[in-house]
Amino acid sequence: MSASIGVRGDYSASDLRSLARRCGDAEQVRRLLAMASILDGGSRGEAAKIGGVTLQIVRDWVIRYNAAGPDGLKSRKAPGKPPILNDAQRQALAAQVEAGPLPAAHGVVRWRLIDLAQWIWDEFGLSISKQSLSREMRALGFRKLSARPRHNGQKADDIADFRKASPPAWQETRSLPKGTPVERWWQDEARIGQQTKLTRRWAARGTRPSAPRDQRRSSAWIFGAICPAEGKAAGIVMPACNSEAMGMHLEEIAFHVAPGAHAVVILDQAGWHGSNELVVPPNITLMPLPPRCPELNPVENVWQFMRDNWLSNRIFKSYDDIVDHCCFAWNRLVDQPWRIMSIGLRQWAHGF
Repeated sequence: MSASIGVRGDYSASDLRSLARRCGDAEQVRRLLAMASILDGGSRGEAAKIGGVTLQIVRDWVIRYNAAGPDGLKSRKAPGKPPILNDAQRQALAAQVEAGPLPAAHGVVRWRLIDLAQWIWDEFGLSISKQSLSREMRALGFRKLSARPRHNGQKADDIADFRKASPPAWQETRSLPKGTPVERWWQDEARIGQQTKLTRRWAARGTRPSAPRDQRRSSAWIFGAICPAEGKAAGIVMPACNSEAMGMHLEEIAFHVAPGAHAVVILDQAGWHGSNELVVPPNITLMPLPPRCPELNPVENVWQFMRDNWLSNRIFKSYDDIVDHCCFAWNRLVDQPWRIMSIGLRQWAHGF
């Protein structure tokens, strides 16, 4: 019978037991205690009983311990099946997903897993299942998300140019006296009517949940503005969108501007925002957004939040009922300044 393999002696039995007491890996603890028993002069059979394994496995532990010390006894994850895609192929897949499909070439207007699997086969000659491809996509940071609408007439550089030019312009508004605080407000309107939006909801898989839907057409308009840096908001509910209603909203915003401060109100280029009949309070300057760029206005996200949580899946009895619910929802938002900050703060506008 062959002689037992010697055990390295740079760690004593007490050292290994001390490491075992601090170790959070139960399997490594068993191995350390087995090695400690051998260093104390115990037999390999006694070490096997301590570890609950066979003599052959104790021999493997000794080889691992001699090669790397206590770290060699750590639990090791099984290597498993090698991945189908390498790093270069993953980068090419990510670039293809970002670029999107060409309908004339790929036959689809959005990528599905089955389409990407076919692209991988055509490009690399590799066969991959939808389940494996889904894991690869998630590992690359992709998720299946709802797309936001973008106007087809939007100019590519308008958003970048506005983000770059607007912060300096806020400080130069109307040649304000040096040291005048400038508040940045965003303004928009939302129509709330009896034909409410149906939102997503949790339901059992394979079912189609239902929600009430009215067919009548009474509606009201919420004129809303937020100052994310201060966590405050100003809004009114009106029966229609026109210059008179906009003037009343600007008066409401002016009332909420801090004493001695000046407000820059960023808003879209709707006709009632630039009407000659519009009276702008002296502590407000209007700054129009580029055309067809609603994504620059965080109030759009406020409307989405309010509809998803307070103003959807309802049956409004009358116009007055609509107004009551709009006022309730807006006042609830005003009572949550942290929510206004969370939704409205933008890195390009506020510097973080």
